[in-house]
Amino acid sequence: MVALVTGASAGIGRDIARSLAMHGIDLIITARRKDRLDELKNELKEKYGVRVKAIAADLTSVSQCKELHRRVQKYGIDIFINNAGMGVFGDFTKTDLDRELDMIHLNIRAFHVLFKLFLQDFERRGGGYIMNTASSAAFFAGPMFASYYATKAYVLRMSQAVNEELRHKRSGVYVSVLCPGPVATEFMERSGARFSVPPKSSEYVAEYAVREMFGGRFLLLPSFTDKASAVLGKLVPDSISAYAVRLIQSHREEL
Repeated sequence: MVALVTGASAGIGRDIARSLAMHGIDLIITARRKDRLDELKNELKEKYGVRVKAIAADLTSVSQCKELHRRVQKYGIDIFINNAGMGVFGDFTKTDLDRELDMIHLNIRAFHVLFKLFLQDFERRGGGYIMNTASSAAFFAGPMFASYYATKAYVLRMSQAVNEELRHKRSGVYVSVLCPGPVATEFMERSGARFSVPPKSSEYVAEYAVREMFGGRFLLLPSFTDKASAVLGKLVPDSISAYAVRLIQSHREEL
C-alpha cells in the first residue's frame, strides 16, 4: 500500500506518517518545508525500511494542489491523509487578514480540491482510505479563534455529507474525519493559541487515528474530552456555547 500525507513536516501529520510506516506502508510526504521532509524521509526509510518520496509544495496554491495530484498518479495512492492546516488566533478585528486568507486557502480550498481529486480516483478504482483532519473546534463557534473554528466546521460538514453519499452508493472508499482537541504540536506556537486543557501527544493521536481509520470508523475522537465536545456541540444552544468558548479563549489570550 502507498499513502500520501499532507502537512507531514510536523505535528499530527508527521506522526501519522510514522505510524503508517511502522505498519509497513510506503509513503509520499508533502509540506512546504523541504528540509523537514527530508529529515522525516531518511528517518522512516532507515527505521522501517519503507519507500518514501518527499514533495515540497505550498498547498495554499490551487495550482500546486493540482500539480501534487498529477505527480503522484503513477504511484497508485491507496490512503490519503488530508491533514495540512494552520490557525490564526485573536480578536477578529485585530488578526492579520493575509494570514487568515492563507489559512482559508489551506484549511478549506486545498482540503476541498485534494479531497475531491483523490476521492474521484479511489471511486474509479473501487476502494481506498481518506482521512480528513478537522478538530473538536468544528463542533462550535469559536470567538477569539473565529476563522479557524469556521474552517474546521467546513471540513467536518463536507466529510459528513460525502460519507453519506458513499454509504448510499455502497462505495468501497472509506472516509474518516479526525476531530482532536488540543494536541502538543508546533500548531500552538504558530497560531498563537494557548490551551487550558492538557494537550494529548501527537503520537497518541496519530496511532489512534490510523487504527480507527483502518477499522472503518468515520468520526475519530481520540479522548473522552473530544467525545464530550461532540455531544455538547449538539446539545448546548449555540449562543451559550459561543459565550463559553469566548470566556475560555479570552483567558488563553491573557496567559
